[in-house]
Amino acid sequence: MPDLLIELFSEEIPARMQSRAREDLRRLITDGLVEAGLTYRSANALSTPRRLALAVEGLTAQSRPVREERKGPRTDAPAGAIEGFLRSTGLTLEQLERRAEKKGEVFFAVIERPGRGAPEIVAEVLEAAIRDFPWPKSMRWGSGPLRWVRPLHSIIAILSDEAGAQVVPLTVDGITAGDTTRGHRFMAPDAFRVTGFDDYAAKLRRARVMLDPAERDSAIRQEAATRAFARGWEIVADEGLMAELAGLVEWPVPLMGVIEDRFLDLPPEVLQTSMKAHQKFLSARNPRTGRIEGFVTVANIETPDDGATILAGNQRVLAARLSDAAFFWENDLREARSGMETWKKGLEAVTFHAKLGSQADRVERIAALAREIAPAVGADPDQAEQAARVAKLDLRSAMVGEFPELQGTMGRYYAQAAGLPDAVADAARDHYSPLGPSDEVPSAPMSVAVALADKLDTLTGFWAIDEKPTGSKDPFALRRAALGVIRLVLGNKLRLVLNDVFFSSLPANAKSALSVLSADASATREKYASLSKIPAAQLLHNELIAALFEEAEKAEPESKTVLIAAYDPEIVAADLLAFLHDRLKVHLRDQGIRHDVIDAVLAMPGSDDLTLVVNRATALNAMLGTGDGPNLLQGLKRAANILAQAEEKDGVEYSFGADPKFADTDEERALFAALDAAEPKISAAMRAEDFPAAMAAIAALRAPIDAFFEAVQVNTDNQILRRNRLNLLSRIRGAGRLIADFGKIEG
Repeated sequence: MPDLLIELFSEEIPARMQSRAREDLRRLITDGLVEAGLTYRSANALSTPRRLALAVEGLTAQSRPVREERKGPRTDAPAGAIEGFLRSTGLTLEQLERRAEKKGEVFFAVIERPGRGAPEIVAEVLEAAIRDFPWPKSMRWGSGPLRWVRPLHSIIAILSDEAGAQVVPLTVDGITAGDTTRGHRFMAPDAFRVTGFDDYAAKLRRARVMLDPAERDSAIRQEAATRAFARGWEIVADEGLMAELAGLVEWPVPLMGVIEDRFLDLPPEVLQTSMKAHQKFLSARNPRTGRIEGFVTVANIETPDDGATILAGNQRVLAARLSDAAFFWENDLREARSGMETWKKGLEAVTFHAKLGSQADRVERIAALAREIAPAVGADPDQAEQAARVAKLDLRSAMVGEFPELQGTMGRYYAQAAGLPDAVADAARDHYSPLGPSDEVPSAPMSVAVALADKLDTLTGFWAIDEKPTGSKDPFALRRAALGVIRLVLGNKLRLVLNDVFFSSLPANAKSALSVLSADASATREKYASLSKIPAAQLLHNELIAALFEEAEKAEPESKTVLIAAYDPEIVAADLLAFLHDRLKVHLRDQGIRHDVIDAVLAMPGSDDLTLVVNRATALNAMLGTGDGPNLLQGLKRAANILAQAEEKDGVEYSFGADPKFADTDEERALFAALDAAEPKISAAMRAEDFPAAMAAIAALRAPIDAFFEAVQVNTDNQILRRNRLNLLSRIRGAGRLIADFGKIEG
């Protein structure tokens, strides 16, 4: 069984594309080989900045012959249908078989394909992969039609076994596959021949090329840590930058430099961001001072002076970059110490969204919302409002203008420079958090209040203007904002009634959204209420009503109700809460809580209290995982199904009147007694939010419910007994509904 080696050698591939390119090459080649009838034992894709390589071991030498039968149209079908079938099979009419079936005589095509050799199949698959490779961006060069991420120079395609190696016959746009490659661009640029993967990897290493990106990553980490340790420093972890560095060099040579004393007073985040963004430097921190005092740059070449010349050049460029950062920092500090009034004015000129006003408008909304949320999270309302008013001011700073990723971080420094309390400064830093599923959740009450206000204003604002995520499109990162709300609430165990917050925030957002519709509107509240069929008490406010009505007048008559109802706060709030519930299901899925369990809990009152929902769902999920859970669920569902069928048949609701004096069996009497004991325990536990106790109480019903259904016929001919038993089932259903809607739980 031969092994296959492929190398696609080109100009430098951007580091950010290499990981995906390795996977795409492996997928395209192996899928193509398998589809063509070859099998393989293993496949490993590797890369350097100038090459993509794939090693396939244990490839079969030839595909098996294939015999395929296809059923076609009837022999008396229209000529067009028969011709289409012939085209799809590649056969002539004389080559088709006629077979009798129940509905008449039918054409059959018997297609036989002989096995093909691996070289032919590899050539076909590799050419298709090269021509259709899914680069995020690609280019053409010269006069040919081939597109690649950078100009493609050569192709290696070798099949090797015990008998030796053979080059796969392949030419793509004038590039003929061979067995030759090149090493390091500067230290070993000459071409050399290879006979297989082991020979290829060994010769590349001698030619100063580390083929495996994981090896390059490890070499950079080890050498950087060693050099930092020698100075008493430590490398600041940055996984994204480390992966990028491994994709920028073929032979990594880490070099350590020292930051000049005049820049050491810059915030460490500024130093780290500037060096990362402009020069791809790793930062080295002094653990005794907490300052960034050095850096590691990764060269792609060994030099006679051990990198001294390279390091000196990097130091000069770094000094220029940090001089710019120091200039921004000093100017920003002067503005911060003077009260940041210029920045406040500047936010009025920054549009947040055409329908939602400026950043200054948004700050006003966030400040009002933060003040309202503050008591629920244990924060001081005045300070929460103050923190919300300063949290966005760093957007107008020169430093954030240069490094947008520092927004929030710089806000904390500027708030401190302005003499504001540390809690306010921390809230300015933390109000964007959490940014992702692995980001830390703020816990300080002030930070939580402002972070929630920021995200809730975003959600209610875009819901008010009907700009919701659709499919994979989420241009305003609303899913991330919703997940941020969920993590803030759950991470801090907040008892926040979201509907109340929505109704506080929606009118202000809706007013901002609709203020552009009409400056002169004359419709009345009553006329609007009549048109929209929304009670007058639910209307937002006169200015909004007037604008909505004027907009409705422009629409077709049948569209008016729809247009106006879309801005009804109850409708918008309910839709937004449903969106949060969907994100909650995704968030809890990784914690092992089933989506149907969450649905069962969401059907209960209080579904806008996410902490309550999760506590209920966690307890219910745990109970269903016990030995009693599945049988209890089956009993509750059986009771509900029998009851629903009887109520539909009889046209009445069996919801009261079950009397133990009509119990005809011991099992009935035992179930009455069990319900009498369980119902008050469940009710008390649910009121106290002791959900494990509630689950234990309802789990105690499992045995008597099982015994009841085994021994008792509910739909008996005796109508008195039947009604009593149906009302007893109603008590079972009611006991379950005290906890959740068990009908929504699958299985």
